[in-house]
Amino acid sequence: MITGSSVQSTPAEAHNAASSIYVAPSLASALDALSECGAAGAVFAGGTWIMRSPIRHEPLRARYVAIGRIAELGAVRIGTDVVEIGAAVTHAALAAALADLPEFDVLAAAAGRSANPAIRAMATIGGNLATPGFAAADCVPALLCLEAEIEVAGRDGRERMKLEHFLKIRSTLAPDRLVTQVVVPRSERKTAHARLPLRKAGDYPVAIVSLSVSVDAAGQVQAARIAVGSVEPVARRWERLETALIGRSLDAEEAARTAAELADEFVGRDGIDAPAWYRVSVLPGLVRRAAATALGA
Repeated sequence: MITGSSVQSTPAEAHNAASSIYVAPSLASALDALSECGAAGAVFAGGTWIMRSPIRHEPLRARYVAIGRIAELGAVRIGTDVVEIGAAVTHAALAAALADLPEFDVLAAAAGRSANPAIRAMATIGGNLATPGFAAADCVPALLCLEAEIEVAGRDGRERMKLEHFLKIRSTLAPDRLVTQVVVPRSERKTAHARLPLRKAGDYPVAIVSLSVSVDAAGQVQAARIAVGSVEPVARRWERLETALIGRSLDAEEAARTAAELADEFVGRDGIDAPAWYRVSVLPGLVRRAAATALGA
């Protein structure tokens, strides 16, 4: 079943092993192909992570199953209660689809500012979520603060789970399982996404704060979800800060001061782009920016 053009790595690696791509015409055929490939295969969507495998000194898989031509995986469906995002939707397409929905400003900003225009035109939301080694994925904290659920399909059916749970198990999913869509509930909320790259364009962020709050008529926070990305190996919610904001008026400076008091719970990751301590130290400033943006300041 697996046929297609060769995907080359470095010349030395290509001498030892060539990779082949099967372009799946339907979801069923993609799942069949992944099952047939087993551990030797992997999904190929935008390819922006896979193409850099040699740079990370990671071997390419022997076989890839391309899902870009599967119509249902490339659609954004905006309903009354939820928005359904196909796993093969690119960052650029997602940002455009959400541009007129203020409640999704956090996700539109995450998708629309990630990496650079060339990458945004290719990188997919499913790839952003399903790559365990990519700590700086912009869309993951944005989706965490929006209470997103992930649908995973296999030949035996489909399963939906909270994003938090998916992040815990994604590295253990069987090779024949495929992320098919992201489901995000709709509600009245103020949202914002703040990121800090070391350069203005083309960099992955050293730290990310995504924020979603619901406020009452008096301006007091009734519900809050705040997620932090790129600081630790896996994005996660900042639940202590969420709790601290509830019942108070949202004020950017006060939120930053509270964040500074609570930031010691994070254990930053060292990287060639930034040391661990720096990632943690910039969090209060990013909280300030996110809160100010959500308030329209």
